[in-house]
Amino acid sequence: MNRDQKTDVISALNDTFSKAKFAVVADYRGLKVTELEKLRKNLRQNDAQIQVAKNTLLRLAVKGTPYESLTDSFSGTTAVAVGFTEPVGPAKALAAFAKEYNAFSIRSASLEGSILKPEDVEALSKLPSREELLAKLLGTMAAVPTGFVRVLAAVPQKLLYALSAVKDQKDN
Repeated sequence: MNRDQKTDVISALNDTFSKAKFAVVADYRGLKVTELEKLRKNLRQNDAQIQVAKNTLLRLAVKGTPYESLTDSFSGTTAVAVGFTEPVGPAKALAAFAKEYNAFSIRSASLEGSILKPEDVEALSKLPSREELLAKLLGTMAAVPTGFVRVLAAVPQKLLYALSAVKDQKDN
């Protein structure tokens, strides 16, 4: 790899880190390409990606980004997963993959400038996703008017029951 290619890789990585909301550093030693492709597919579904790069290039790429604190984690075989919208989806995909394949291990992560341990990423993966939270909020918001309509509908319904009872009483 010549100097120009390295500069291009550093620039692309720096752009990726600048756009990212969540980053995870992992060790992928011993994984097969097909297994890594499976992880890539799962991350793509969660608006995230994983990249493998040389540690020196990663150290240069994180300079000037909120992920500069991850520099100490760049050693050995390093893969960096970055999420662009919300951290829960990528955390779930990475934690599930780490459980399934022992060769993949999370070293550290960064969320909005704070360093997370592997246990923190595991805890983050257990939270409900953004879509689940929105669905719960929508259900809660829809319950209030639905209950109100039921209360309003109960008044004429009770009147109808009373009139029906009077009619039955007069028929007898």
